[in-house]
Amino acid sequence: MKCRPVFVLLIALCFSRDGAAHAFWVQPGGFWLNPRGTLSLTLQVGDGLSRQLSPIPPDRITRFEAIAPSGDAQDLRSGAIRPAQPGAYVVVLETDNRAYSHQSAMRFNDYLEAEGLTPAIAYRERTHRMHVDGFERYSRAAKSIVAVGPRNRQASEQMLRPFGLRLEIVPVSSPYATPRPAQFPVRVLYDGQPLPGALVKLMNLGQDLTVADQQRTSVAGIATFAMPSGGSWLMSVVWTKPLTNASDADYETTFSSLTFGVPRGVQ
Repeated sequence: MKCRPVFVLLIALCFSRDGAAHAFWVQPGGFWLNPRGTLSLTLQVGDGLSRQLSPIPPDRITRFEAIAPSGDAQDLRSGAIRPAQPGAYVVVLETDNRAYSHQSAMRFNDYLEAEGLTPAIAYRERTHRMHVDGFERYSRAAKSIVAVGPRNRQASEQMLRPFGLRLEIVPVSSPYATPRPAQFPVRVLYDGQPLPGALVKLMNLGQDLTVADQQRTSVAGIATFAMPSGGSWLMSVVWTKPLTNASDADYETTFSSLTFGVPRGVQ
């Protein structure tokens, strides 16, 4: 009997400590696939000390799809996918904002500092709320770039456009290009507009999420990194805004990530 291809999505039904403060990302089984190879994915959360399958309930996921080089979207919640068209497939995930985090004032202030959320710190200072616990509701956004078949021009073009996420990291140049560019600039968008002053972190997935570099976005929303020489990488950014009339939280926060591979030995 011929086996039906199976799309692999693992979501752990467990709890993680301070999950809102950790990076969240889509982890493909591999960043390079042969045509019609099975696209396997896990959702992961973690920091430099640990990583685990994400405890996010499936009903909180509002969008989960793979966008082919042609621009056609395939819903990953509906079953198997074996990408056939060569080029870059961009996996896009978004959740609702029904998750909540409560941290003590000290831990919340430390978290705002670590994630570079200086407007929120300035707001707390201005309103004399540095001593108040942090209550936030939050959502997640994540993308992953998987190359299918040989690299080509179409593969590069596909991954360089935005896909309408609330908070989104958009590559300006392709890590899959040949020759590989020396720099890797990205544009950060919030509600479709360039976001200045956001702290973008570049982490090595092969080295326990070691932060290789971090840069703040320019007025145009651009952060520029040296192109990694190879391996699997995670880029993350967080943004928040105060809520003045909400009864359930004091801040609305979005966590966003991008995972990608850099071919080794390609110049």
